[in-house]
Amino acid sequence: MAKSEKAARENTSGGRRGLLMSELSVESRRYMASYALFNQAVADHLALHPTDVQCLNLLGLEGGPVTTGRVAELTGLTTGSATRLVDRLEKAGYVVRERDTADRRRVLVATVPEKVAEFGRMWGKLSGGWYELFEGLDDDELALLIGHMRRTVEFSGAQVERIRGGELDG
Repeated sequence: MAKSEKAARENTSGGRRGLLMSELSVESRRYMASYALFNQAVADHLALHPTDVQCLNLLGLEGGPVTTGRVAELTGLTTGSATRLVDRLEKAGYVVRERDTADRRRVLVATVPEKVAEFGRMWGKLSGGWYELFEGLDDDELALLIGHMRRTVEFSGAQVERIRGGELDG
């Protein structure tokens, strides 16, 4: 075994790197749980389901109306479940269904600007402390965090596909 391979193996199974990886595992679990609990609190405050809150968040990133099929893609729901989600958001006043002007057969889901602004004001009240968390970081540290978040989103998406594909069954 080459020296570098042995050093790499030792670093992942013990020593400082091993301790850091163990700590990262624990803190990652705490981070995910805290976010799920935060999301639930926001949903409870808005009298919505947590998936509905995340859908609103994702719709805000889309830059315009989308089909219910796109809502299903964004949320990972079946089209039937996505339709029920849109029904709930429509009933709560956050979205409306409108005909696509380019293809009258298609129905698009559009956010209601006033309700999205209300949603945004709530996030504004909550996000002030968020920026303070990062004030002491330099640009390289911020870039590292952004890269981590992007990799985590990609990794999580792949893991969701594995779970839904039945890879963990049996």
